Amino acid sequence: MFKKILIANRGEIACRVIKTAQKMGIKTVAVYSDADADALHVRMADEAVHIGPAPAAQSYLIIDKIVDACKKTGAEAVHPGYGFLSEKEAFCAALEAAGIVFIGPRPRAIAAMGDKIESKKLAAAANVSTVPGYMGVIADAEEAVKVARDIGYPVMIKASAGGGGKGMRVAFNDDEAREGFQSATNEAKSSFADDRVFVEKYIVEPRHIEIQVLGDSFGNVIYLGERECSIQRRHQKVIEEAPSPFLTPETRKAMGEEAVALSKAVDYQSAGTVEFIVDRDQNFYFLEMNTRLQVEHPVTEMITGIDLVEQMIRVAAGEKLALTQDEVKLTGWSLEARVYAEDPIRNFLPSIGRLTRYQPPEESDSVRVDTGIYEGSEISMYYDPMIAKLVTYGDTRADAIESMCQALDAYYIRGINHNVNFLTAIVTHPRFAEGRLSTGFIAEEFPDGFHGGAMSAETRKVLATVATMLHLSQVDREAEIEGKMDELGPRYGDDWVVNLGGEDIEVSFDMTYEGCVIRFGDESVSVESDWVPGMPLVQGLIDDSFVTVQADKLAEGYRLTHNGVSLKAMVRTPRAAALAKLMPVKLPPDTSKYLLCPMPGLVVSIDVAEGDEVKAGQALAVVEAMKMENILRAERDAKVVKVNVKKGDSLTVDAIMVEFE
Repeated sequence: MFKKILIANRGEIACRVIKTAQKMGIKTVAVYSDADADALHVRMADEAVHIGPAPAAQSYLIIDKIVDACKKTGAEAVHPGYGFLSEKEAFCAALEAAGIVFIGPRPRAIAAMGDKIESKKLAAAANVSTVPGYMGVIADAEEAVKVARDIGYPVMIKASAGGGGKGMRVAFNDDEAREGFQSATNEAKSSFADDRVFVEKYIVEPRHIEIQVLGDSFGNVIYLGERECSIQRRHQKVIEEAPSPFLTPETRKAMGEEAVALSKAVDYQSAGTVEFIVDRDQNFYFLEMNTRLQVEHPVTEMITGIDLVEQMIRVAAGEKLALTQDEVKLTGWSLEARVYAEDPIRNFLPSIGRLTRYQPPEESDSVRVDTGIYEGSEISMYYDPMIAKLVTYGDTRADAIESMCQALDAYYIRGINHNVNFLTAIVTHPRFAEGRLSTGFIAEEFPDGFHGGAMSAETRKVLATVATMLHLSQVDREAEIEGKMDELGPRYGDDWVVNLGGEDIEVSFDMTYEGCVIRFGDESVSVESDWVPGMPLVQGLIDDSFVTVQADKLAEGYRLTHNGVSLKAMVRTPRAAALAKLMPVKLPPDTSKYLLCPMPGLVVSIDVAEGDEVKAGQALAVVEAMKMENILRAERDAKVVKVNVKKGDSLTVDAIMVEFE
């Protein structure tokens, strides 16, 4: 067994690998860029080596720097994680030449399966069903249009070396094919240093289901069940689960055996994933093989009890797989939610900045948090916006969903925008509970974007109850301040008005020994909680049900968050509530004459000039942030008066890019 390994990655996956190495008694070496000098993976590792500037192309993607770090520290092997160099044959070859073990498959398997074009050719030669498409490399935008027409719209334009939703675009017409080719090529070049793209038929209403495989150097390959990864946005997975609520045991077995056969064809060693598109009749088509550890591997670990990172390390050290296919058992259900630094309300734009408060849910047998950040960490514009992977487990799918809902309620993140409320809206959606999933789920259920969670009667009751309890606690605390002249203080009755997101709700209360009882008309709600002012989470019993509500004190009232709903709550006396209705409403400033930069980022292109007449929907500029290109479009017909930025400019959020007449 190795005595020391280097992790050629960053963030949560680097921390994840370090945990298993520590468990196995193996020393670890971290690498870091300028932006990651204070990162969690650097703190966790036994040693750390600086490898360059913040951009990945100047640090994490430089093979020579990783090899040099191994030589400096005496690391015997390298775990690549996912992304970056994890599927680069040249990286594996360079390590091999330096006498360093690559904790992953052999170069031949990486070359054959890591390249999406070559892997499809190999799969077709092996009589594996594949999606119709053009497997050659597309030279330019016009060739992309011609190929797309031949295949028939809609088509998917994909980076050959892509992954993680990068370098992928769906096109429904010629214009979108041209635009998609350019964006996919640019993203592929910046993220993977490989700008080759190909085109394939886009299957409408598909499910994305993948098979986890594990092989050793003795020719043994097994599969560890499937993962349902159909909940995606912009082709990037958002929620994953294992097993799939859709597959029959027969289909699972057929997919698993095909994945194993494909793996054996390239002498696959280590952990890998064979991805399939599955239609509503459970016909499945080979999509690609990821010759690395997947982001969503924890759900497989939860239902099999197998540590995939440990198995990768043991296989790389020359050990034989310790279990056979018959010994693989799937027990229970697991979900994974990807917590991202992005703003769902603003069309999921990346959010960059410092985490001023960070309190993840408490880990247990049913809750796991894989993260690479801590309170005070900086979310950088240079890397993926992932904050953490929240994983839950239950005996049944319903149990796993319930655990996920509770854990999301308890995930407290401040200082940046995040997608926790959006994740809650998905897992509490009736269609999700039914298991009626497809890769179009988010587009179909949130066609106009996400504007906040749905307010159910139960959520309304919980928020109004908690708002009242918090206010009463604050009033009692203020009344007990030492030295206060009680006889001159205000006198409150038992009646209050809760303003919840603009709606007035009349309440009254009774204090009891255990807590208090709050009345909404004829309905009474009992509350028990040990919350005190200043605590970010209100946790306790409301009518014997355990709930968690996030509470942020405002200048007036609180902002309460529960079950995907986040609202301002104010509790007033009846008289104050009546007067509040007479107050004028402050209107936001009119910014319709400007194109504002929606996130901190780098200007890739400006597509208009002063004096241009633009139409609604026309592309105005492209801004890159967190390795993704964002096309900014005109919201209405207008004339360009002034262009304030140029290609290459680094912008802050809300910077004025273009002014209109």
